[in-house]
Amino acid sequence: MTQPENSKTGGSLRAGVGKGDITTSEEGVVIHDPLLTKALVMTDGATSIAIIAMDVVALAMIGDVSDDFMPTLRARIESELGIPGGHVLVNASHTHPPGRMLCEHEELVERTLDAVRQAHESMESVTVGCGTGHEDRFQINRTLRMKDGSGWTIRHANPCPPDDEVAGLGPLDPEIGVIRVDRADGRPLAVVYNFACHLLLGVAGRHITGNFPAFASQVIEDNLGEGTMALFLQGAGGDVTEVLYKDVNHPRDCREPGRMLGLSTLKALRDIKTGDAEISVARKELDLPRRTDFPERLAELEAERHELLASLRGTSLNLRSFLPLYLKHALNPEWPADYSYRYLQEQSTGREDLRATDAENEANLRKYLGNIQAMERLARIQDKMATLRTHQKINEDSGEPTIRTEVQGIRIGECVLVTSPAEVLTQVGLNVKAASPYEHTFVSGFSNGYVHYGPPAGDYPMGGYEVTECLLAPEWQKMFEQAAQEVIRML
Repeated sequence: MTQPENSKTGGSLRAGVGKGDITTSEEGVVIHDPLLTKALVMTDGATSIAIIAMDVVALAMIGDVSDDFMPTLRARIESELGIPGGHVLVNASHTHPPGRMLCEHEELVERTLDAVRQAHESMESVTVGCGTGHEDRFQINRTLRMKDGSGWTIRHANPCPPDDEVAGLGPLDPEIGVIRVDRADGRPLAVVYNFACHLLLGVAGRHITGNFPAFASQVIEDNLGEGTMALFLQGAGGDVTEVLYKDVNHPRDCREPGRMLGLSTLKALRDIKTGDAEISVARKELDLPRRTDFPERLAELEAERHELLASLRGTSLNLRSFLPLYLKHALNPEWPADYSYRYLQEQSTGREDLRATDAENEANLRKYLGNIQAMERLARIQDKMATLRTHQKINEDSGEPTIRTEVQGIRIGECVLVTSPAEVLTQVGLNVKAASPYEHTFVSGFSNGYVHYGPPAGDYPMGGYEVTECLLAPEWQKMFEQAAQEVIRML
């Protein structure tokens, strides 16, 4: 555990910014907008920090960033620039790739280090302040709460559930955490903004993009001018996605959500006053327990799969016969077979042939619709079982009962940033904020490494996607939240 630095001199605050393009140059890759690594370096004369925002999916395990990127980068920054490695916060925006997105490992380290070096060499006197904004128009908690107590996550990998089985939505945190850094003459230098939402919408054609934060940052930078740099820090967005993520009626376009977020951040910025500030850093290494319940989860899914497969027997209709029959019954449920006068004519003669045909067809329609829903559930089960097996293998291959992680805290004046390498879910982030004595406490998930999802312990019985793709045992939540409180107290 690293203790906070207490030898404050009350000296003038100084900061600088830098950036680099980290997009791949592979032939055939279409780039809508470049992926960037952005750096803010700040010192109060006693303590120096580097905050790095990267347009990448994750900082280890998945995507294009290698597992040794973080330790390599921190070691280089410490040896070449004198900023302690533990004072370096690196956040992955979690932009999702259509394929390979980034330059090679060595080049990625060099370009990121160069951005930090630019920031370090351009430091000037600054003032700093913090505040919050609000944005709730384009995001949704993607794990639907079902009437049977389960969770069903909105994903392209599986269909959405039947509407009449959905009970409600999970929690959402619409807060935008904002840190404003101004030059000594009052001109803006940097805006660090923290917001929780997956970056999945993308752009038409699935071209490479920094997603909505890229367009939010552009709005901020264009409006403030003066060479201002906007740095996006992904929050506790593990179970949050864009509300139009599965929309099929419009082209995929993350630009409008980006503009919304950018303008909401600018609105918050107007009310933030800046001044001198002290900086402190604290860290705690944490060994989080790996989950061991994979066999039980797989057995439950296998039993559900067996039951659904057994239900598929006895189908009279196929798609060709189902569609026109379904439309007839949907257009006129009272007289689906023909016009009403045919039914009246039959009734006058004492016959019920059409009614009997309707009853038989309705039974066949119900069976076919039931089979469709069973197929949708089977597709979801297949995906969940494959995901569980993958994560079971990761944990087994590790040979370790725990995962070594880091909780980092950075205090800049009255603002506190708390990190986690996990895709922290909303409720956990809200808990950390609520327990902090600092009004402006922001949770930066997807930071300083990657350990997949971090759901609250209460979500495990629901079995949503975030629980399925999780390496950690439920006890992780209490351990992380306690560690976060300890780190905040140390600041």
